[in-house]
Amino acid sequence: MKLIKLLALAATIVVFAIPVIAQADQCNDENKAAWYKTFFDNYKGETPAQNQKVAYDAAKKYLGACPEDPADKQAAFMKRFVDKFDKNKVLGDAAKACDEAVKNKKYADEMKYCKDVLTNDPDNADINTLLGVVGLAEATLLNDSANYARKAIQLIDSGKPVKVYTHDQALAYLNWTIAKSKLASAPADALIDLLKVAKLETEVKKSPGIYLDLAAAYEAGPRAKYSNEYTASLNPDKTETAQSKVILENLNRVIDNQIDAMARAAATAPPEGKAGIIAELSKLYKYRNKDATDAKVTELVASVLSKPIPDVPTPVTSLPAATPASTPATTTGTSANGNGTSTTTANGAAKPAGSTGNGNTTGGNKTGGAASGSTAPNGSKRPHKN
Repeated sequence: MKLIKLLALAATIVVFAIPVIAQADQCNDENKAAWYKTFFDNYKGETPAQNQKVAYDAAKKYLGACPEDPADKQAAFMKRFVDKFDKNKVLGDAAKACDEAVKNKKYADEMKYCKDVLTNDPDNADINTLLGVVGLAEATLLNDSANYARKAIQLIDSGKPVKVYTHDQALAYLNWTIAKSKLASAPADALIDLLKVAKLETEVKKSPGIYLDLAAAYEAGPRAKYSNEYTASLNPDKTETAQSKVILENLNRVIDNQIDAMARAAATAPPEGKAGIIAELSKLYKYRNKDATDAKVTELVASVLSKPIPDVPTPVTSLPAATPASTPATTTGTSANGNGTSTTTANGAAKPAGSTGNGNTTGGNKTGGAASGSTAPNGSKRPHKN
């Protein structure tokens, strides 16, 4: 009997408690005044005693309990605060996630969260720069990254400071991203941009990736062009014509520059990546130079960084008059582009041998894919920061 009375008493307390709780969140003058006072005392957050989260919660109670009233200026003021608080929280969460992604080298997350930070600060040079170089580390992000790289360059050129890299390093990496994004669609344009990047006095010059991309641009750009033109200019019986000899001279000058780029990649590669690059370089060097040896390839790699990076060869329209000789002569010396050693047959050039199936004659080997090259500068997935 006593238990039944206790249960009945508890039920009575609950029944009478419900109206009290409901009344606490009712939109009445007393509650509105209390909520607004709590909000107003804390919304500025200028002192340790002022807690903007407390202000936010009070404002949410006010706005949730009371119907919209255009004449309620207090409600309008609190709504602006709540909207800004919500926006800042989203941006703060995005900034934190962005920092974590950068720190942990999670490149897809970096693109996802860091670009959210730009919604409130689109001209942030550091964030645009970070997004503008992430494509060097993750090929699937390259095209999006190139767009951010262009924006970052505009900001830096307009005077916006950048802190994540030095000024010149930032420009080098950003231009590299843009150039790399052109390798598949416009290799000749990419070649010009890559040369500019490679000639800047930055850490990029120490990366094998820039030279592998340079070699790929030579192959997919001018080398493919001259190879196709050479084949088309031969006589029906595949013998030489005056035009084919000129084209062949231009082709071999391009190959000389491609060899130079591969040698620089080998010279700057880490030990674990050097052997593969040298193997590809040796094939190309021995195809182009008929008296080539492994020792000469080693010598080329050892000395190439002491020489200036050659420009794209200027096309020739005619061959120099040949010196009369009783037998085919082989000449060894500085090539026409001022770089490396070039060996030529009696007609002035080594003929293209073999086709890779994509229109490029490579003597049976490819130096790199037109859209690939190296996936990362400095042998790591992300450009190093200073």
